[in-house]
Amino acid sequence: QVQLMESGGGSVQTGGSLRLSCTVTGYINDRIVAWFRQAPGNEREGLAAISTHIGKKEYADSVKGRFTISQDNDKTTIYVEMTNLKPGDTAMYYCAASRIFFTGSWLSQTAYEYWGQGTQVTVSS
Repeated sequence: QVQLMESGGGSVQTGGSLRLSCTVTGYINDRIVAWFRQAPGNEREGLAAISTHIGKKEYADSVKGRFTISQDNDKTTIYVEMTNLKPGDTAMYYCAASRIFFTGSWLSQTAYEYWGQGTQVTVSS
């Protein structure tokens, strides 16, 4: 079983940057790890995903060019570097993992069975 814990959330002004971390325990080889966010009244949105085995990445159009997903060498921590933040980025950010390498889009909520508790990101104008 995989456990995930997010950290690094906080408050930042418009145009600022934050780096979120997702610490993963358990077997993560050949897994897909992704970042999602959900604001009140909105559906959960997939933002970025990475294959822990090959390092392939996928980004949502809404954050492409601003968010960068990465992992450390032993693949125990997955990061998302968020730049040029906007008030619309305010949300609870979640880390998710799938123990199955699947094809197609990696940004669908239903594809992931492991979830962290989330970390709040607030962007003020």
